Amino acid sequence: MIPALDDSLSLETRLAPSYQLPLALLILGLGGGLLNLWLGSTVALFGIFLGVQAKLLTLVFTSQNLDIYRGTSLIRQFPYGDWQNWQIFYPPLPILFYFREVNSIHFLPVVFDPKTLRAALEQHIPLTKPLGDTSS
Repeated sequence: MIPALDDSLSLETRLAPSYQLPLALLILGLGGGLLNLWLGSTVALFGIFLGVQAKLLTLVFTSQNLDIYRGTSLIRQFPYGDWQNWQIFYPPLPILFYFREVNSIHFLPVVFDPKTLRAALEQHIPLTKPLGDTSS
């Protein structure tokens, strides 16, 4: 388990949407449509879907949980006490956010500001040992 920080040190962090990944997929899909219409259309539609999700969903790091909102409605909470690990895949161009809880694994596309996401994760759920570190 990853220890959560003391409540008195934690502040709420609300992540702003980022449209980089949806826009990149939309452009890739439109360009790919010149080679293969079905594949290009599928990738472009996925980019549009992620853009809509970026607009509708909000991640909020509170002192105890990662809260996910759709508009103003809370749709899911992930208590930090249940987290075992997290990682943002391909940091130079973040595309996927992974976190593992005691009983489940979650993957989220990075449709939020990646720098704020990393800072909030490091503040609220600091890793005790970086992923890939095999030293004892």
